[in-house]
Amino acid sequence: MVASDREGRFAPVIADWFLSRVAGREDFSVKVVDLAEIDLPTALSHHPSPAVRAQLAKVTPVLEDADAFVVLTPEFNHSFPASLKNLIDRHFGEWQAKPVGFVSYGGLSGGLRAVEQLRQIFAELHAVTVRDTVSFHSAWRHFDEEGRHKDPAGAEEAAKALLDQLAWWARTLKQGKSAVPYAA
Repeated sequence: MVASDREGRFAPVIADWFLSRVAGREDFSVKVVDLAEIDLPTALSHHPSPAVRAQLAKVTPVLEDADAFVVLTPEFNHSFPASLKNLIDRHFGEWQAKPVGFVSYGGLSGGLRAVEQLRQIFAELHAVTVRDTVSFHSAWRHFDEEGRHKDPAGAEEAAKALLDQLAWWARTLKQGKSAVPYAA
């Protein structure tokens, strides 16, 4: 899930890099949800309009079908984008008993303050967040003009650890839910 919907965002560069790490693995099939492509109003409603239902129809089935999630988020003002919170708050059961990993970016903190807040939110939704993250401090300095990582060894190692943990949790939770339904 690409959380940034900001004009001129850097998220596609990091998303492309991360997706290239996932592409070499047989334990994942990927469906990208890009919040810049989802137009949801910030006002929540128990009776969404047809336009809002049409937007949710683009994403809700993807969340339902997923066994795991990776949230790619920038950090804005020590937090994550409102578009991400808006999407999270419109769903509940879709997150339950599923693992969530994080790829973050930003200035000096590399998005880690946003990730720490997201961990609390996903815990409330009965999701399991994996420990390891991929974090890019001053992200724009790590990539060249073509979007290639200048020195990828550390980031690739972090991505492998994140994906290994995510795959383990996805497999384990899916097997657990098939044996005993999750009780929220």
